[in-house]
Amino acid sequence: MIEFKNICKSFGTLKVLNSINLKFSKGECIALIGPNGCGKTTLIKSILGMVIPDKGTINFNNEAIKGSFLYRNQIGYMPQIGRYPDNMTIGQIIEMIKNIRRPEGSVDEFLMDNFKLREMFSKRMSTLSGGTTQKVSATIAFLFNPNVLILDEPTAGLDPLSSEILKEKIISEKEKGKLILITSHLLNELDDLVSQIVYMQDGKIQLHKTIEELKQATGEQKISKAIAGLLKSGSL
Repeated sequence: MIEFKNICKSFGTLKVLNSINLKFSKGECIALIGPNGCGKTTLIKSILGMVIPDKGTINFNNEAIKGSFLYRNQIGYMPQIGRYPDNMTIGQIIEMIKNIRRPEGSVDEFLMDNFKLREMFSKRMSTLSGGTTQKVSATIAFLFNPNVLILDEPTAGLDPLSSEILKEKIISEKEKGKLILITSHLLNELDDLVSQIVYMQDGKIQLHKTIEELKQATGEQKISKAIAGLLKSGSL
């Protein structure tokens, strides 16, 4: 569904993406992990068209995204830090985005209802905690039933109950055959969610395995322990 072919990107003399080749399919939930500055965010922004690679091709449903924008209607994006107009309320933000997107079918208000955002529709964005802002971002990402979900540190700042609600929703969407990409530093949050792991470092792919392959290779059942073991052994 999404394929990266020899993607390279530099900012000045810093090579952020170095010959990235990946292929992601429907029904997969893929964790994109690695240390700060490894290239995860740049790779995500390349899918979204926010960063233009210096070299290579990104295909979405077998068509190159360069020069295109309609494919983005099939993507729901949850940024690590959502930034919204301070003077607008939660309700106004959601209605504004609905008016911009103009969905043809029904919208998915599961997270809006389970996060109880309707009760806070009159609250201005400038007054919200980081966790509540995360709930708004998550709600918007899932709202239009996208075929692809890109979630950047989705559980960061969420209380335990809200985190579980979001994780259950992610699992539900994966079971519907959607492609989900998650970046996270909280590896213990990923065990029940992901089917593949991509580990990046210095702009390169150091590891791309299914969870079963990772468990077999390391003898560990927890993703966090498996990755920690590989790092300690120098395999990554």
